[in-house]
Amino acid sequence: PALPEPGCKSAIIRSPWCTMRARPPERLSVPAPAKINLFLHVLGRRADGYHLLQTAFQFLDYADLLHFRRRDDACLRRLDEVPGVDPGTDLVLRAARALQRHARVRLGVDIALDKRLPLGGGLGGGSSDAATTLLALNRLWGLDLPMEVLARIGLELGADVPVFVHGRAAWAEGVGERLTPIEPPEPWYLVAWPPLSVSTAAVFSDPELTRNTPPIKISAFRPGVGRNDCEALVRRRFPEVGQLIDWMAERAPARMSGTGACVFAAFAGEAAARAALVELPAPWQGFVARGCNRSPAHEVLASP
Repeated sequence: PALPEPGCKSAIIRSPWCTMRARPPERLSVPAPAKINLFLHVLGRRADGYHLLQTAFQFLDYADLLHFRRRDDACLRRLDEVPGVDPGTDLVLRAARALQRHARVRLGVDIALDKRLPLGGGLGGGSSDAATTLLALNRLWGLDLPMEVLARIGLELGADVPVFVHGRAAWAEGVGERLTPIEPPEPWYLVAWPPLSVSTAAVFSDPELTRNTPPIKISAFRPGVGRNDCEALVRRRFPEVGQLIDWMAERAPARMSGTGACVFAAFAGEAAARAALVELPAPWQGFVARGCNRSPAHEVLASP
């Protein structure tokens, strides 16, 4: 959506912090790409309730698109609302607040979002939106903070945010924050989902979730190795997801991403993936995308 003229009717933060010495660019539009989990193992649970994981993240060239316009006051303003997202817990605004607070900057921003990634789909849409906000405001506000600092800020917002900040396909351990870059193949994927959303918090709090998978070594990883430990539980709780996995598995090896509800399968080429998309029964929805080992957000921000 187009950005209207400034006028902060819902001032979110106003503080007497220092202004920046260098004038940053005024506007940016940056994608917030989807991710898939090539596998997802739950190794255990920490005393604080967080789960110990092993997973491999890869990005897709399919994304939300965020539009940012710098403000010379300290107002942070969303120009639209996403259905199903509570404005009080909106990760985009939480990311902007966290960066503004860390950098002690008096600049603000107007933000508009073209939402394409499904909510509750396991594609990391909220985390990706938050990471893109950190990356874009780092440029827009002229902060030049290192990726490690942005990733630490992002980790306070969610365990998946750091991988989007760093922007590299990665092997992840811990709660998902210990990242090692990897270079898996970049095939064409069909990604599809039934008309429902799955709560990540509900899946990880379910007593029936498998939490004792033995760790594997990164040297043993290749696409197709491992499984998604959340899949069996989600199949039981949401039979439609299981039906979709079975339908896609008739065409290519299929796996659920994250805690679902999205399912993905790799194909030999774009044409084969699009042929499967054409066959996708209603009311399921889907898209075809290329796997990316470098985030499209970083590609855009690296451009002059």
